[in-house]
Amino acid sequence: MSSGIVVPPAGAPAARPPSQARIVRRPTAGPASSEVEKPLGLLERAWDSATVRKAVIIVILGLVWEAYGRWLDNPLLFPTLTETLQALWANILTGVIPARAWASVKVLLMGYVAGVALAGLLTIVAINTRIGSDFLETMTAMLSPLPAIALLPLALIWFGLGNGSLVFILVHSVLWPVALNTHSGFRGVSQTLRMVGRNYGLKGFRYIFKILIPAAFPSILAGLKIGWAFAWRTLVAAELVFGVSSGQGGLGWFIFENRNLLEIPAVFAGLLTVILIGLVVENLIFRNIERRTVMRWGLQS
Repeated sequence: MSSGIVVPPAGAPAARPPSQARIVRRPTAGPASSEVEKPLGLLERAWDSATVRKAVIIVILGLVWEAYGRWLDNPLLFPTLTETLQALWANILTGVIPARAWASVKVLLMGYVAGVALAGLLTIVAINTRIGSDFLETMTAMLSPLPAIALLPLALIWFGLGNGSLVFILVHSVLWPVALNTHSGFRGVSQTLRMVGRNYGLKGFRYIFKILIPAAFPSILAGLKIGWAFAWRTLVAAELVFGVSSGQGGLGWFIFENRNLLEIPAVFAGLLTVILIGLVVENLIFRNIERRTVMRWGLQS
């Protein structure tokens, strides 16, 4: 009669008791490690600002300028930053630099606006027609490598001694980089966004302004920045020649005039004014446009 007890056969290994689960006790985190986010200090928050970092870079460059000028000790060759600022302040008080800067900026804005408008028209034609695209690519390849300052003699013959010559070469400086970047941005728009616009029935200018321009705006903004830089340096270089021809001009003529008088601190003051205007335009205008558009739309970090 079976008693219900199973006896293992002879020679079989004895059954082992089931292994017990091993409990590992780890020390719990203290109050200090429970803090998920630590607030930044004052210096860390200041350094997190791009404006503060750029200001530090400018201060360091100014100190290097001052140290090198003092070490060289030759104002006719390389004045110190202090001497340059004194010359800049003296010419501001007399009204010379504000008048010359306004003369340059006024001509620059005329050429820049005209160049951007022409670039926009060419790009609109290029993205809507095949022949327009071929025309823009051909003209960009032909005329974009041509230095704008090389056209100044022809501009003086065609438009005479006036702002028309300067505006002509500024349009040439702005037109091709803006048109090239804008066209490249439009061509880089994804097919998904294009199909979304067509599904909503967008055509013509509505399709361009609601789909293509927002998607291509990072490239458009880059083209606007490049066009501004090209126009600014072209204007200063042209005024060095144009000012000599007409006896008047903006900051370029101011630099040339003081170079002839061996007023080297004033020359550096004119160059510093050009740099300061470039910094103001980049950080106050283009940076705000970038913050309100491509960064707000999530197209750029």
